[in-house]
Amino acid sequence: MARDGVRLHYRDQGHGQPVLLTHGFTATERMWDPQVSALADRHRLIRWDMRGHGQSDAPEDPALYSHQQTVTDMAAVLDACGVERAVIGGLSLGGFMSLLFYFTYPERVRALMLFDTGPGYKNDAARAAWNVYAENNARALEDQGGGGLIQSNEIVAGNHKTLAGLAHVARGMLTQKDARVIEGLASISVPTLLMVGADDKPFLDGMAYMAGKIPGACYEVIEGAGHAVNLDQPDRVNAVIEDFLASIP
Repeated sequence: MARDGVRLHYRDQGHGQPVLLTHGFTATERMWDPQVSALADRHRLIRWDMRGHGQSDAPEDPALYSHQQTVTDMAAVLDACGVERAVIGGLSLGGFMSLLFYFTYPERVRALMLFDTGPGYKNDAARAAWNVYAENNARALEDQGGGGLIQSNEIVAGNHKTLAGLAHVARGMLTQKDARVIEGLASISVPTLLMVGADDKPFLDGMAYMAGKIPGACYEVIEGAGHAVNLDQPDRVNAVIEDFLASIP
């Protein structure tokens, strides 16, 4: 499908309750393969490549990469699939975008599933430090290409048709803009599943913070897993997802 001239790749598999899955920074929709193979016979799983990633277009204009563009892309993917309301899930950057999607289109969210996700920052200095990290990622990708990719199980250079847009993603989508998400956590009113790998040290505090703020959230720390919790422990993660989806009113 295309939105404003940017082609977005997605796959719509299975039948039943629709679930939109969004990958992390420099990963692709292929990171959800273990979930699709295990769950698509009972659930409709829609996964997609964010702009600049995978098989989606990587426009040259850096202005075409933003939080707002991404959540609008997510709505467009649901529209293309004829889905008005879905469970919205994502890992890391994909989880943060899922939260932003909720705050932008709450009427379209039946539930949230957030994996190894950070909620952003209230503190300006902490946000600035994160943005230095994002800029360093952008420069590494510009200078080294595939050699600048973060080393994590969900990131496979060969799953991208081009790496040319990833520096724009780092500056436009990975960068934190404000405290909108973290300050809105207590207002989330849909069932929410939080899952994090026990070895994903940089994200444990943020996930625990969200578990304490989001009303009624289910929180699971998965042993023997790092940042790519769904790949490191797929059987356990799939079982938790299945139980959560079954519990949604």
